[in-house]
Amino acid sequence: MNPVQLVAVFAENKPGQTARVTGLLAGAGINLRWVSVASTGPFGVMKLLVNDSQQAHQVLKSQGLAVSFLDVLAVEVEDQPGGLHAVADCLARQQINLDNTSGFVTGRRAVLIVEAHDLPRAQAAIERAGLRVLSREDLLSL
Repeated sequence: MNPVQLVAVFAENKPGQTARVTGLLAGAGINLRWVSVASTGPFGVMKLLVNDSQQAHQVLKSQGLAVSFLDVLAVEVEDQPGGLHAVADCLARQQINLDNTSGFVTGRRAVLIVEAHDLPRAQAAIERAGLRVLSREDLLSL
């Protein structure tokens, strides 16, 4: 299996929290490659793909932040209409819930970050559909 490890930060939903987290990472020389920020009410979660997840975890935890690791799949899809549908459809046909997803395009490559409860099963379904699951190294080299 090729899971990609994200750093997840649980924090209060108030002005300055994103700046605090990104400032700590920048000060430690940690490069952000992808970020997602979501909030519901008084709290939120930042999910970060960084060049050094262990160091990022250590730096943020040392400053009292609630930090954990989150395994996800990075799926390369066609940069055209239907890219997300190809992933969502193959998971749906296997009764695998797509918990969260987001994506980005770099050059002519589109990448979806996929969260699912059963990552090994999700990866198998995605690969059977002819899609490529990227390793952490592949993703960081884009």
